[in-house]
Amino acid sequence: MTGEVLVIGAGPAGLAVAAELRRRGVSAEIIERSGEIGSSWRSRYDRLRLNTYRRYSTLSGDRYPPGTPAFPTRDQFVSYLEAYVKRHDLSVRFGVQVDRIDRCGDGWRVVTSAGDLTARHVIMATGREHTPRMPAWPGLEQYQGRLLHSTEYRDPSPFRGADVLVVGAGSSGLDIAYDLAQGGAARVRVSIRSQPQVLARMSGPVPTYIFAGLLFRVPVPLANRIIRLTRRWTVGDLSPWGLAEPAEGLYTWAARTGEHPTVVDGEVIKAIKARQFEIVSNVSSVTAGEVLLDDGTALRPDAIVAATGFTSGLEPMVGHLGVLDERGKPRSSGGPAVLPGLRFACYVANIDNIDHDTRVVAEQVSRELAATEPASPESMAARAI
Repeated sequence: MTGEVLVIGAGPAGLAVAAELRRRGVSAEIIERSGEIGSSWRSRYDRLRLNTYRRYSTLSGDRYPPGTPAFPTRDQFVSYLEAYVKRHDLSVRFGVQVDRIDRCGDGWRVVTSAGDLTARHVIMATGREHTPRMPAWPGLEQYQGRLLHSTEYRDPSPFRGADVLVVGAGSSGLDIAYDLAQGGAARVRVSIRSQPQVLARMSGPVPTYIFAGLLFRVPVPLANRIIRLTRRWTVGDLSPWGLAEPAEGLYTWAARTGEHPTVVDGEVIKAIKARQFEIVSNVSSVTAGEVLLDDGTALRPDAIVAATGFTSGLEPMVGHLGVLDERGKPRSSGGPAVLPGLRFACYVANIDNIDHDTRVVAEQVSRELAATEPASPESMAARAI
């Protein structure tokens, strides 16, 4: 197949950029390695809710159905994506795994499980949370208990009566620990490597997400001070329970790492203070029956849930092109092409920024296509916004 635009990934970013291109009169082929829309969202745990407020978690401004809560659930977001595909009449080719992308004349050759595809423009939209990252703990191969990544965790029922160690204190890690504690696990501990930047989901009646987002518009030192005061009011001092407030300001940290804070519900904060689950030191090594921590403690959990994040999974596809940084992330996302005709969409942004990023990408691609084709009155009208 030869086409003008190929979008890789049928998650929120891929669907949104294809819809924005369609609005501009540009047809894009979407390919997806799985067999369904939003596969990475479908596979997450049952309790999952968006950390971003409903109003700011839309694609192309399409609203959620009446009655959707302020923070949509996993299933509600998946249903939203399915409805979005129908409303915008998008076509997705499923079961196509991309292995490698190479330059081919004035376009690109995409090597896939379904054969080679070529396109003048390729837009990578496989998502920043693409490939689960498992820690390389010494001795891990000896461990005889149950080991799973957070992407494999669904609900607490298989862990009733079990001693479970959750590794990682991001949003998913603390949420899963709470879920396990509420769901009948005998004991739950959370191992942390560094102190997380914890925010409550709500600041009184206002979603903290909205308030925190506004602070990006003020100088970083001032934003750090304001959010620190807000955190003390909404979260409080968790140091007696093992979660000390990081010395580095949240906005300084976010700019340095490109990561997002740990956002949790008030009930999770209450559970920490009630010691429904415990915070413990970083894992240093593993044996057949024990997990050894940095502070010398030896644990004997029945199961380990590694809430240790993701990699972009981009290296096999584009690592040879010199377009990734040392962390495997695109050197440019949601803007100019990294190489002529090759772009990355939404590898930095949260859901709330997808609209902006995909509109920029779609506008740039449509303009480049228009500049290389004889313009007719019909095509100019079709591409008008």
